[in-house]
Amino acid sequence: MDEKSRLKELEARIGYTFRDFSLLRQAVMHSSYTNEKHLPKERCNERLEFLGDAVLELVSSEYLFLEYPHTPEGELTKTRASMVCEPSLALCARDIGLGGYLLLGKGEEATGGRFRDSITSDAMEALIGAVYLDGGFTSAKEFIHRFVLTDLEDKKLFYDSKTILQEIVQGTKGGTVSYQLTGEDGPDHAKSFRVEVLIGGKAYGQGSGRSKKAAEQQAAYNAILRLRKKETK
Repeated sequence: MDEKSRLKELEARIGYTFRDFSLLRQAVMHSSYTNEKHLPKERCNERLEFLGDAVLELVSSEYLFLEYPHTPEGELTKTRASMVCEPSLALCARDIGLGGYLLLGKGEEATGGRFRDSITSDAMEALIGAVYLDGGFTSAKEFIHRFVLTDLEDKKLFYDSKTILQEIVQGTKGGTVSYQLTGEDGPDHAKSFRVEVLIGGKAYGQGSGRSKKAAEQQAAYNAILRLRKKETK
């Protein structure tokens, strides 16, 4: 499939057709690609990312302000930070398969850049910026509500999972929480780690990820789901 056909496929996935197709191409163009192709620096997606970040902050702030009228400013700020942080946006990017459409340099491609949270989350913000420039604020707002401001409780649970698990265990006096590396695969530049979370010395959840921290978060999340399932029995 050629590049244009692939980007048309991305349009279909997000349910938005660009009037200026070059904006979509720029949104998926990583700096490693422009460097390799000797293109001007401003052709990569970093400027769109800058714009998309601002649009995302405004839309998410408005959403929280209206949805939680009695929540104080400090709590709103904390919630917004968890919604638009790098791991959360990378999760949103995975939901639409954005990594598969990125234009990367050969070096970045070889080192797993297509799956790196920092790259896919930046591309997600760049895509927001591109939709904003192409279709205006309303189109960008609809995109954000559809692909970012969804499953917020689950996202918050996942990315606060280590803290939440610690609080649950402390509240039930269930013992000490610890994490144990059970394995790792792949070359140094693209490792995958496997981790087990132990509560009072007993295994409660497993996780895997491209960093030990990500694997621990997934293990904690699975442990929380297991504990909640036990509570409902």
